[in-house]
This record gives sequence, C-alpha cells and structure tokens, in this order.
Amino acid sequence: MTAPGKHSPPPPSRSRLAPTRTRTLTVIAQDPSVTLRGQPVTAQVEVPAEALGPGPCGYRVHVIDYDATADVLYPAWTPATGADADNGDPFAGASPKAAIDDPRFHQQNVYALVMRTLARFEQALGRRVSWGFYGHQLKVAPHAFAEANAFYTQRDQALLFGYFPGESGDMVYSCLSHDVVVHETTHALVDGLRGRYTDPSSPDQAAFHEGFADVVALLSVFSLREVVRALVDRRPGDEPRGAERRRRGADTLVRREDITPERLRESVLLGLAQQMGQELSRVRGQPLRRSAALRPSPAHLAATEYEVPHRRGEVLVAAMMDAFVSVWSARLQTLGDQEPGRLSRDRVAEEGADIADALLTMSIRALDYAPPVHIEFGDFLSALLTADHEIRPDDSRFRLRRHLLSSFAAYGIQPASRGGGAEKGLWAPPHAELVYERSHFESMSRSRDEVFRFVWENRAALGLYEGAYSRVLSVRPCHRVGPDGFVLREVVAECVQILTVQARELRELGVRAPRGMDPETEVRLEGGMTLVFDEYGRLKFNVQNAIDDAARQSRRLQALWDFGHFRKGASHPRRFAAIHRARALGLSRQVREEW
Repeated sequence: MTAPGKHSPPPPSRSRLAPTRTRTLTVIAQDPSVTLRGQPVTAQVEVPAEALGPGPCGYRVHVIDYDATADVLYPAWTPATGADADNGDPFAGASPKAAIDDPRFHQQNVYALVMRTLARFEQALGRRVSWGFYGHQLKVAPHAFAEANAFYTQRDQALLFGYFPGESGDMVYSCLSHDVVVHETTHALVDGLRGRYTDPSSPDQAAFHEGFADVVALLSVFSLREVVRALVDRRPGDEPRGAERRRRGADTLVRREDITPERLRESVLLGLAQQMGQELSRVRGQPLRRSAALRPSPAHLAATEYEVPHRRGEVLVAAMMDAFVSVWSARLQTLGDQEPGRLSRDRVAEEGADIADALLTMSIRALDYAPPVHIEFGDFLSALLTADHEIRPDDSRFRLRRHLLSSFAAYGIQPASRGGGAEKGLWAPPHAELVYERSHFESMSRSRDEVFRFVWENRAALGLYEGAYSRVLSVRPCHRVGPDGFVLREVVAECVQILTVQARELRELGVRAPRGMDPETEVRLEGGMTLVFDEYGRLKFNVQNAIDDAARQSRRLQALWDFGHFRKGASHPRRFAAIHRARALGLSRQVREEW
C-alpha cells in the first residue's frame, strides 16, 4: 500500500465529476394567450449547461433587465448553487399564471429560448456559430421599453423586447412570446452566418431575413409536442368544446377527419395564428395569420402587393408551412386507429413535432449551401434540397424533398438549380477540371488565405471575375450528424467580389441600367460563391451568384431603383427596429420601404 504523499491522487470529490451537458428550464410554449385548461401552455426545454451568473449571464447570452422607459433595473435571475447548480430551475412545477407575473421568469424565458435557438443552429450546422458583431455575448433586455415592438440591433449587440397595455388593461410582454423571441434570435444568427443578406439587393433578399426568421420561429414552436398536442384539432373559439371533450375523457384521441391537410391547416396554423394573442399582433403584425391563410398560387410573387419585402416574405413562410402540413398529414394516414376513426393524440403530436424538427434542421443547414450574396427564393429551395440530400440521401420516411418541391412550385418558386442528377433541384457538382496540387487542405480548413489561393489558382474554372475586388470572408469546418448517426465532414467557405462602376459602364457587362438613372451614377455590383469541400479537400459545390450575371444584376438594380436606393440621402442598411414597427402597423402595404 502506497503511503500518502505529495504524488498521491487526491480523493474523489463531487467537483471532479463530469459536469452535466444540458440543463432543463421552463418556458412559455407559445405565448400566454395560448391556454390549456385555462392555464398558459408551458414546456421544459433543454439548453447547454454552463456556469451562469446573475441575469442569467452566460458565455453567449447576457440578460440585462433594464427598462429604459421607467428607468428601472429589475433584480436579476440568480442561479442555484451547490449540488443543484447545473440543474436548478426555480420555476419547475410552478403555476404558469404565477410565473408570468414574475420578472425573473421573463428573464429565464428569454435566456432559455435564445440559448435553445443558438444550440439548434450549432447542432444543425455542426460547428460553433458566432454573432454578427464583434463580441461573444448577445445582450437581451426583456423589458427594454414601453412600446409594441421587439427587434435585434447589431449596433447595440442586443435583442430588445417591448411591453404595452392590452385592450383588457393587462400588460402584454413580447418577451413571453416564443415565436417573437426565436424570430429576433434568428435575425442575430443569420447576421453572423450571412452578413451580406442585409445589403441592398433584390426583393427576395429583402424579404428573406424576415421570412426565414418566421420559418425558424414557427418550426421551433411546432417542434414542441406540448403545443402540437394542445392545438392539433382545436379551432378558434373551440376552447369550451375542447373542455367538454376532456370532461368526457376524449382528450387522448383525435378524429381522422381532423387530420386532413385542410383541417390541419385550419386548426394548427390558422388556429394558432388567431390564438397567439390579438394583442401581440401589434408586435408581430399579421404575417403569421396571412401566411397561414395564403392559398397556393404561382401568381403571388408577380403581384404588386408582394413586391413589398414584408408581404413577399409571407410567401416563403406559406410555402414552408404548406409543406409541413402536407408531410404531416401524409404521415398520419399510415398510423393505425386507437379506436375506430380515432388516433392517439400523443402519436399525432409526436409525428408533427418530429417533422417540424426535421424541417427546422433542413432550413438551418440550407444557409451553408446558399450563395453569400443576392439570395433569391429559388436559391434557398435548391439549398434546402441539397443540404438534406447530402446528410439524408434516403428520403423515403417523410419524403420531405418531394413535398417541398411541390409546395414551393404551388407558390411560384422553382429551384435555382436545374441539375442534381436523379433528383430535381439539387446543386450540381462542378464540371470543370480543378487544380489541387498547390493547395493544402489542412490549411484550407481554417485559413482564408489558403482558400483564396485555391480560388485564384482556379479562377477561370470557378467563374471568378478578374476585374473585381475579391475576398474570402469565412472558412468554417463542419461535422454534421445525420439521423442514422452518419457523420458528414465538410468545409464551407464564402468568397465575395465587388466592382464599382458608373451607370454608363453597365452595358459593357450586359447589365441594364434602370430607366432615368444618371449615366454618372456610381453603381456597386457584388457577386459571390459558397464553396463546399468534402473531407478530402475536393470541391463538392460552387454555389455562385456571379458578379457578371447580367440578368440577376439587372433585376437587382431595377428593384433598388424602384425602392429608392439611389435617391439622395437614402439609408442603405436595414434597420430591424423600423422594419418591425412598419410590419406591426401595416405600413408596408401603404408605402414602399426605402433602403
């Protein structure tokens, strides 16, 4: 037996045990107006565990509960200590009505939803995701001001949530709305992943930020089984009938007649849209209700009212949610009856939540397969299909890609890629011969200079425009895990090109200048490519919107001209505060947005 000494191992202690990887926190599943048995629907969500400080304050999110209108700093949510430090949820088992009256629960709610959204992005993309500003911590103010608004601000590195009195006189808090919190968090994440998507561009790009944030928010809500279970067959004004059914013990079953695509659209989409708080329509406007009610038509995008970015984004949301309902209904038809003509409510909710989660993962991963500039809806569709095909070639369970193609086509959106082999819409691999001999893949997986060397060596084959300023913006190694445990290793790099010319010089590129533009007007053209390399350093995809794509550049310049971009004194950056205010007030239907 070895005598104790300075080289002896220390005795085991709790502090040396492996820490937990996640913690569970209670959140409002949708918003306080969505109730079950008279109580707001809550959910327990898992977020990454970390050593939290008061706020909560963690390594990526810092909740600062300062009310600028009232000049009040609320007491901060304080983490548990000791044995429960990693798992403490002060609102576990608490009455939902009591929780929503406690500012500390508001702080927990925003922290948990922001961290859950961040974790979903990192899980889907297979890497850490940075914010779109120079800093590690996103500041979140759950009671920022007394105003019916909520927005992300890059300048302040923050999400700011307002509050306001409702029609009943009770205070309405936007920080308690699941989809509002996730929507704003998505703006911050997309800003970090595709910083050029807020640049002046086409109507589709102007609409994409808002539409994509709505898609992520809605799918995040529908991936919670508690929400789906509560609303699957409930329509607006249906609470009394639902209560009567529960008294009769029928709450565990769903009638088959209530799971057709049309009935699901009415109950889950339209029902949720109308129950999610008429009060909060002053924050989110009516895009969810309009998107849920928007019937398929290829004529939408050509209509004048859908030239406005807010309305145009609703078409993207409608196409995604139509695909969700179609896949869900088709899947439910394969389930056996619990009783004649009735299905298990839990199984119906499970299928809906699983499909929403799969579509959410697809949507997030699509960003890595999308062009870095001037995205259009067709680009996003091809990115969706390719992202899913790469990690999940077998689409036989849900047939998500088939339903997405059908739903998007019904709304007038065709995939940008005409290639892809046996499946329509996938990005095609590069056909040109590429030079790899002078590139070092180990360095290419982390060095922008090494990737630029590869791009320069292959500039003709890749379609680089030599007369423009070129720069590699990012290099991101990814390790994605498929549903079968298969690991896909890739490196994703963004390269952009910039060329500034006068309007009279556009004709040399085949680009049409807008009618009435002064020939001496300075015009900035941008192009770019997303390069996706496999684990051996070979290029799989070159997703490109070239700077000399005359048709796309002509469409872009005409749209910017129509929306006042070239007007003297026009503001170029998009301001999410003003955008959301216009969206809530419905101003976008009356006046054109300016850049």
